Amino acid sequence: MELVEAIILSVLAASTPLLIAATGELVTERSGVLNLGVEGMMIMGAACGFAGAWLTGSIVVGAICGIVAGTLMSLVFALMALGLAVNQVATGLALTILGIGLSGLIGAGFVGERITPAPHLYIPVLTDIPLVGRVLFGEDAFVYLSIALIVGVWWFLYQTRPGLILRACGDNHVSAHALGYPVLRIRTLAVMFGGACAGLAGAYLPLAYTPFFIPGMTAGRGWIALALVVFASWRPGRLVVGAYLFGAVTILQLHAQGWGVGIPSQFMSALPYLATVIVLVLLSRARTGGSTAPAALGTVFVPDR
Repeated sequence: MELVEAIILSVLAASTPLLIAATGELVTERSGVLNLGVEGMMIMGAACGFAGAWLTGSIVVGAICGIVAGTLMSLVFALMALGLAVNQVATGLALTILGIGLSGLIGAGFVGERITPAPHLYIPVLTDIPLVGRVLFGEDAFVYLSIALIVGVWWFLYQTRPGLILRACGDNHVSAHALGYPVLRIRTLAVMFGGACAGLAGAYLPLAYTPFFIPGMTAGRGWIALALVVFASWRPGRLVVGAYLFGAVTILQLHAQGWGVGIPSQFMSALPYLATVIVLVLLSRARTGGSTAPAALGTVFVPDR
């Protein structure tokens, strides 16, 4: 039972940054914008989040610094891709390269330093319940925030008028503009939300997952978050399943190495990314009736003057 509980807790911890980052990217893509710079925004959130927490001794300040860093990076993307109508794919890739380099510069002075990780919730009696106690009532605030975030995004997209307008911008920006909606402003806000989520997801890594910063500690999680949006068919509910599935693959390969499974460690480390590719291929072959992606995803929009 203790082993099962430890595995479940590890899966939750590994899945949380994926879920937060993918939730932000889902909103961005629902507005019709394809931002491939999630990895760069995440690593910037990790560097600035750790720096803020180490300098102030506050996890909250660190999380805010991560959010601000991700948001500022997203504004760079918005300026280029929306303001200047530059190709979104090229801009997103450039943003990732910029984030990786800039985070190494910012975090260079903090490598080797440690902080006290985010505290876990403890409710007497409830947290002590075998197996489910620590899973439901003993996590850190980031885990509960990720669940609240995905529920809030689902409610916003499908239960509110602004959510309907945002989806309309992603499906047909010309019609949305003709109806008088400020497409570029809506998309800019969606991009900023995605950047804030990516920054928070990156900050989670040094603030709660591992209480230290190393360059490149996101280790491709931003790319997995992008794939998760496709895996979920741009639907928040499926995003939860996908995030925990890929988190489970990541953790189980670590446990398999610990159990001495006779498989090269390099292959086991690549397993989460291999699973991502396989799932995307299977979804592409199984999907019927055309793509479920927003119709205007990645399409440059220049309003008529």
